[in-house]
Amino acid sequence: MLIKKLQQEMRLAGYSQRTIKSYTNCLKKIYHRLQKPLDQITENELKQFLDKLVRKKYSPYTLNLYHASFKYAIENIYKKRFNYRFPYAKRHKKLPIILSRKEIKELIKQTKNSKHRLLLALTYGAGLRVSEIVNLQVKDLNFEELTIHLKSAKGKKDRITIFPEKLKTDLKNLTAGKSKNNFVFSSQRGGKLSPRTAQKVFKNSLKRAKIKREATFHSLRHSFATHLLENGVDIRYVQELLGHSNIRTTQRYTQITNPKLKNIKSPLI
Repeated sequence: MLIKKLQQEMRLAGYSQRTIKSYTNCLKKIYHRLQKPLDQITENELKQFLDKLVRKKYSPYTLNLYHASFKYAIENIYKKRFNYRFPYAKRHKKLPIILSRKEIKELIKQTKNSKHRLLLALTYGAGLRVSEIVNLQVKDLNFEELTIHLKSAKGKKDRITIFPEKLKTDLKNLTAGKSKNNFVFSSQRGGKLSPRTAQKVFKNSLKRAKIKREATFHSLRHSFATHLLENGVDIRYVQELLGHSNIRTTQRYTQITNPKLKNIKSPLI
């Protein structure tokens, strides 16, 4: 009953199905481990539970997910005040993996399937997330303005981004004869591609391009942002194209594009 009520509450609050599933799994594990109603779990018991996860080398992201799901249930399902005194785990501040322009070019070149090649090129050229590229519909493309209208993207936000003119003809050919509600990149069965398929396409092309770094599909979006900043595009415009709510999220790319840092030479001669 608790889980059904939790899921209903989160759906009404507009949470994504992925977040609902994550919170549900966390609360189930807390319950099965401590074997008591959540509102009867003490602060010390929850600390001990989280401490075991720390010692098992769970990531700070996962620890915070358990923390957040428990707090949500106490406040929104049991309607009680959550006043346990412990901080969220510190997340490691990793710099994003950026592919160079040369690597991007080689990656796309090594993608033999023309539709897959266009998928990777558009993802990079428009700064898209994997969920955005697989959900892209014909009606989202504006060929006159060279823009893409992304609807209900991450955080339930709409945004406008750009795409390069060099992809215009290929996109027109790919979408010719499709209705406005059809997916731009449909699967062989006619539905949309799965995120896993798009990620597999990227990994295969990465391997064929002989790029050794641990880049992911999201590296295409990271590279889009970094290369725009290197081109002198104002960071506020980059923030808008990426759909970041906070400018600090976009500012992490400036650590990679800092020309003064790159011009410093090592003292080893």
